[in-house]
Amino acid sequence: MQIAIHHTPGTFSDRWIAHCINKGISYKLVNCYDSDLIEQIKDCNALMWHFYHANYKDVLFAKQLLYAVAQSGKKTFPDFKTCWHFDDKVGQKYLLESIGAPLAPSYVFYSKEDAFKWIENTSFPKVFKLRGGAGSLNVELVKSSFQAKKLVRTAFGKGFSQFNRVENLKEYIRKYREGKVSVFGIFKGLGRLFIPTEFSKMHGNEKGYIYFQDFIPNNDYDIRIIVIDKKAFGAKRMVRKNDFRASGSGNLLYEKEHIPIDTIKLAFLLTDKLQSQCAAFDFVYDSVGNPIVVELSYGFPTITADHCIGYWDQSLTFHKDAFLPQNWMVETIIKD
Repeated sequence: MQIAIHHTPGTFSDRWIAHCINKGISYKLVNCYDSDLIEQIKDCNALMWHFYHANYKDVLFAKQLLYAVAQSGKKTFPDFKTCWHFDDKVGQKYLLESIGAPLAPSYVFYSKEDAFKWIENTSFPKVFKLRGGAGSLNVELVKSSFQAKKLVRTAFGKGFSQFNRVENLKEYIRKYREGKVSVFGIFKGLGRLFIPTEFSKMHGNEKGYIYFQDFIPNNDYDIRIIVIDKKAFGAKRMVRKNDFRASGSGNLLYEKEHIPIDTIKLAFLLTDKLQSQCAAFDFVYDSVGNPIVVELSYGFPTITADHCIGYWDQSLTFHKDAFLPQNWMVETIIKD
């Protein structure tokens, strides 16, 4: 067999290629942005592409291309069940509800009138999210009905930019104070106040819907669990100082004792129900300690596993071994 790989340096493809070379697996580099991609992969059995949610070109057509390739009988990574909901929190709401997952109660409205009616009969705080975005950008704690109604008016008016310039600058300042970026990062954040990202220019504003989740209090961390090929690993992500958000904080703990085994078990169960090649879950905990899903993805930072000392198999046995999850992705394609 031969695997077609779209290579973008700094993504999963770096390690896919290295694994193919090390194991003598036949592969071919292709360009998914080329109009003749289907012709390029005629002699291949599979296509692997780590597409990116913040690249406007990828958002425009990556899923459609992968689905089209799968229709020809070829395997893809990610496949349909793995990625159709990627970077779409509204889609994830419906998906997780449909399989009976313990999802943080979520609410979506497609008219201003319905949203206002709900606001008058609910309690606060709530968490507001746009359907897309990572690293806790586009996520806001809503403390009052007044604040919620203001967001609703924007959602059904001018809409929201996919790139929050002020929040981006605040993140750079936070990371500078924690010694994670140099002073250059501050200037970069200042520059973004005036020069938007290419994605935000090309994508346009998010509008026509409003999405809220119940706020689950008393969580000073979340747990990120990633399941691939019946193996799981994860990290404990601490929230930012004086904040409620953990994603993108950069403060992670990887030791085995920080990962509750019942959360690992639930992640395996949900992955099986989703029939996903790769599933990355973000969990918080309710008042009695039960894990609750807040988000789902197929992608994760390439270095996430590099700090883990091992992984769990589906029998919940821990293996204290070094591993590269990107290699598991290639092996999953081969087994399929």
